[in-house]
Amino acid sequence: MSLSDGATARDHRKADPFDPRGYDPRDPDPWLALYLDHSLPIDPQAKKALLAGARSWSRRWLFPVSRPLVLLFFCVVKVLRAISPRHPNLNGLLHKTIHWGLRAFGSPQCNMLILRHFHIGTELLAFLKANAGVPIDSVQTIPLKPLTLKDLEDNVFLQHDLNIFNFIIELNIALQAQGRELTPPARVDFSMLTDIDPAFETFPTGPLNHIDIQTAVEFYTPLYALLLPREDFMRASHSLQLDEIVGIYIARILGSDYHMHFVKNGHPLVTLSTLQAGFRLMMHGLDCEAMHGYLRLLKSRQEAGLPLDPRSTAS
Repeated sequence: MSLSDGATARDHRKADPFDPRGYDPRDPDPWLALYLDHSLPIDPQAKKALLAGARSWSRRWLFPVSRPLVLLFFCVVKVLRAISPRHPNLNGLLHKTIHWGLRAFGSPQCNMLILRHFHIGTELLAFLKANAGVPIDSVQTIPLKPLTLKDLEDNVFLQHDLNIFNFIIELNIALQAQGRELTPPARVDFSMLTDIDPAFETFPTGPLNHIDIQTAVEFYTPLYALLLPREDFMRASHSLQLDEIVGIYIARILGSDYHMHFVKNGHPLVTLSTLQAGFRLMMHGLDCEAMHGYLRLLKSRQEAGLPLDPRSTAS
């Protein structure tokens, strides 16, 4: 590669850090490598947004510098909650504060990933419902598909946690009543899965809208603990370790455990400290993106008349 070729690569990298034309073998960009890697079946738009946050100045500087202070505040909140576990109960204020903070400081990529997550959660539960073989009315959840940051004020975060716990409880009650376990249906129904490309609002791009999603999550976690009763926060924290359970349910429906290789959140029978909730929330988001992406891959294979298992060579 000539010097002029190197200069051209730098120009492409400066214009778009995820443009393969910006690749310089003498100075390979780790974020470009992760973006081009397809070992995880994650939506390209979501992956690009996640990696843009990972390489941002807020993640590289604000996150590590502020984290000790956030952790200290979190410890103070835990002591306060030990003294007063039920009060204050300011769920409405919590959701309004999240909306305000994301609108004022969240990057467009951060805001997109957060809204997108609720759509993914809704579609994953709908997939399980449709293929579980139990009466749908026996498993009650509320679909969450916010299109604007303002929509988050409608109790979306708390309802997200209620949905998953209510689903697990009611699904297993229904299965036990039938005396059976989840098994593969005659034909897996993928109809509820979409590319998650709705008409999201145009996100703010002001001078302060540069906070990446991991930094935002780290800041909001102790606030969540402060403004919610202790039991609500504990439930929200424990919900982050349910990815493996949902993955097992999907495996029983598919008759394959291939996707379990990229489900990394730990099992809830061995609970982790709520002080780790910020990191686990990021892993939860990644797991959901990967499971949803894999199911969309299987949907496309089914529509093409191919076997669902990508490892199969059968026609």
